Amino acid sequence: MPADAFILDGYVDEPACLGVPPYISPYIRTVAGALTAHGFSVRYLTIDQLRTGPEWVNVLSRADLLVMIAGVTVPGKYLGGTPATLTDIQQVGHMCRGPRKLIGGPIGFGYAPKGGQKAIQQVISGFDALLEGEPAVALDNYLNGEKPVGTLDYARTDPWSVAGSGIIAQHPDYPYVMCELETARGCSHGATGGCSFCTEPFYGKPKYRLIDGIAAEVAALHSHGARHFRVGRQPDILAYGAGAGEYPAPRPDLVEALFSAIRAAAPDLKTLHIDNTNPATIARHEEESREALRTIIRHHTPGDVAAFGMETADPTVVAANNLKAQPDEVFRAIQVVNEEGSQRRDNVPELLPGLNFVCGLAGETEQTYEKNEQFLVRVRDAGLMVRRVNIRQVMPFPGTPAYTDNTLGKHERRFRAFKEFVRTTIDLPMLQRVFPIGTVLFNVHIEITGDLSFGRQLGSYPILVGIPVRLAKRSVIDAVVVDWGMRSVTALPVPVLINTLPASALKWLPGVGKKKVAAVIAKRPFAGIDAYRKVAGSSVLDGLMRFG
Repeated sequence: MPADAFILDGYVDEPACLGVPPYISPYIRTVAGALTAHGFSVRYLTIDQLRTGPEWVNVLSRADLLVMIAGVTVPGKYLGGTPATLTDIQQVGHMCRGPRKLIGGPIGFGYAPKGGQKAIQQVISGFDALLEGEPAVALDNYLNGEKPVGTLDYARTDPWSVAGSGIIAQHPDYPYVMCELETARGCSHGATGGCSFCTEPFYGKPKYRLIDGIAAEVAALHSHGARHFRVGRQPDILAYGAGAGEYPAPRPDLVEALFSAIRAAAPDLKTLHIDNTNPATIARHEEESREALRTIIRHHTPGDVAAFGMETADPTVVAANNLKAQPDEVFRAIQVVNEEGSQRRDNVPELLPGLNFVCGLAGETEQTYEKNEQFLVRVRDAGLMVRRVNIRQVMPFPGTPAYTDNTLGKHERRFRAFKEFVRTTIDLPMLQRVFPIGTVLFNVHIEITGDLSFGRQLGSYPILVGIPVRLAKRSVIDAVVVDWGMRSVTALPVPVLINTLPASALKWLPGVGKKKVAAVIAKRPFAGIDAYRKVAGSSVLDGLMRFG
C-alpha cells in the first residue's frame, strides 16, 4: 500500500496570496503534487476541521507524513475560516505523535497574532523540519534526502500543480472553492527595496509563470470540478510578463493571451476574478493599462475588484516608506478603473477598485489621518465608486524596514477615529452606489446560518450579505438588496415569497418597515401583486414577488 500523507491547511494570507476558505492556495496543490510524485496517498484537512473534530488527531497520528501549510503576513478578518494561531501550530506539533511532521509557507517569515504587533520568527517545536522557501520544492528536496530548502522553479512546480489539482475535491466547501492561481512571484517595486512593510520582496525579482503551465493547471482543476478562479497570486496583474524596472509598462497582448488561455481551459467557469493592481502602473502607463483592463473585462466575470495597495494619502509617509504611488496617482487610477469597469452586467459593476490603507508606518502623524479622510471624501464627492476600503495596522516582519522604523502605538485614538469615519461617511454611500436597493445578487453562498444568515458570492472581496431568514449552511440562493449596513447589505431571498416570509424579513421590504408589517401579516395570504399593493404600496421589488 502507498504511504499515507496528510496536508493540514492552516491557511495563508500574504500581500499576493490568499488561502483562507473559500479560497485554496497554490501551495496546497503543488505540495499535493509533490507528495503524489513520491508515491504518497494524499489526504487534506483544514485547521477548522481539526478544531471542531479533535478525533482527527488520532487519524493524523497514524499517517506516515504530515505537512502543514500556514502563515499570515497581512492580517484580516475572515468569515470562511480562522487561520492557524501559533498555539494551534504548536499543539499539532506535539499532539500528532506518529508521523514525520513538516511545516511550510509564510509562517517561515515569523508570526504575530494580529495587526499592530511585530512578528517574531519562532522556533516551531514539535515539527521535524521547516520547509524553507518554496514549500513544494523544499518538500521534494527533503524526501530526496536533501536539506528542506527550496527555490521557486516553475518548471519543477508546474507538473505538481497539475498532479495535485484533485486535492480540491477534499475541501469542505467543494465544489464552491475559489482556486487562487499563481502567475508570478516577487515584486517589480522590489527593485528599489519594495514597500517598507511588505513581505513580497522576500521572494526576489519577479518570476513570471508561463501561460502553458497556468492553462494546464486550470484544465486539471476544471476536470476535478473547479469552476471558480482568481488570478490573485501576483503583485500586479497588469504587469504580467512585463519588462524589467520598477514600473514596467503593461503588455496587453500577454494579458490577452493569459486570460483567453484560462477561458479555453475552463470554458464553463463561473468565476474569474483578479486581485492586486498597482495604481502607479495605471497612472504612469495609462493607455497600456486601459487596454489591459479592457482585456480582463472581456474575459472575466462581473463583480470583480482591482485591489490597490494605496496605504496612505500622506506624501511624507509615501516617501518615508518607499510606497508605490502618490495620492494623485491613486486618484487617477480610480478614475480610469471606473471609466473602464463601472458598467453593469448581472446587476453588478464589471470591475471596481478597492483601496487598502496601512496605518502605523514610519513618518505617520495626526495629520496623516486627516489627509486620508480628505482623499476619500474627494473620491466620494467626485461620484466615483470603490468596492471597499480596507484599513489595517501594520504587522512588521523581521527583515523589512518597518520592523525597526514604524509608529505603532503612537496614534491609536486617531486610528480608531479614522476607521469610524470611513465606516460611517464613506462606506455607506459607496454601498448605495454599488448595490442600490433592488439589486439582485446571484449565487450567494450561505456561510453562517441562524435567524440572520450570512453569505457571500464567490469572488474577490465579495460583499457580505445578511439575510433575515434561517437558511441552510452551504446552500446557494439569489438575493435582492433591501438595505445597507456599514460594510454589508441586507437582502431577501429571490423570489420574494410574500405570503410565507417571517415578520422579521417582511419589515425589510421597501414601503413596509415596522409600521406596516402587522398590516401585511393580517392581510395575508395575498392573491397577487394588486392586493399586496393596496396594503404596502409599490416598490422596485414588485417584479420579484411571488404569491403562490
